[in-house]
Amino acid sequence: MDLLTGLPLLARRLGADYYGVADLGSAEEFVSAQGREGIARFPRAVVMGIVLLGTVVDLLPKRADPAAAVLYHHTAYDVVNQALDQIGLQIANTLRREGFQALPVPASKRTSDEKIAGIFSQKLAAHLAGLGWIGKSCLLVTTDPGPRVRWVTVLTDAPLAPTGAPMEPQCGDCTACMNTCPVHAFTGRLFRKDGPREARFDAALCDRYFKDLEKSGRPPVCGMCLFICPHGRQKRRSPGK
Repeated sequence: MDLLTGLPLLARRLGADYYGVADLGSAEEFVSAQGREGIARFPRAVVMGIVLLGTVVDLLPKRADPAAAVLYHHTAYDVVNQALDQIGLQIANTLRREGFQALPVPASKRTSDEKIAGIFSQKLAAHLAGLGWIGKSCLLVTTDPGPRVRWVTVLTDAPLAPTGAPMEPQCGDCTACMNTCPVHAFTGRLFRKDGPREARFDAALCDRYFKDLEKSGRPPVCGMCLFICPHGRQKRRSPGK
């Protein structure tokens, strides 16, 4: 297979809306700190994304209603994450058959309760691949559906060319995600690869909010930072158009 053209075509055929390749060399220290040497030994990442349905994301303001919360969580998390993991596995196996090492990173699996993080940052890979920027919400923001995309990554040693360079933040003076957060977990500082996440986002505060929702008997669903971002708010079509 010609990986340059074959991999993105395969990813699209499997259901991915986004495809990119990131050179991880500039982020080796960060990758190593989060996933240790076994992860940092891979020089590149293939990252793919699926756009969340607007009709599903639009349920978030009604998340106090258990029916809306369950529908959102099932579709936007369970179903999409499973689809992404299947795409990642297929891409990894394709790279293996071509003679390269490949390690699929689960779309959404926490591996450290202490760090409240997975083994590798999907959004960092998408950022380095030129697919978007990391916004004030600490979400990967694309120019079209904004942060309404979920990601999966395959780490590899295949000699794939990067698909782009990190995008400059386009958040401007917007503070919508900061204002809507029920626990005010965001500081408004922009992403820096040499800066700690704590400078931008209190992950522990966010995590406690979800646990408190569960304790109170409410569905552990929020996502308002994803819903409110103006880069993801779709324009409504006029009737008949």
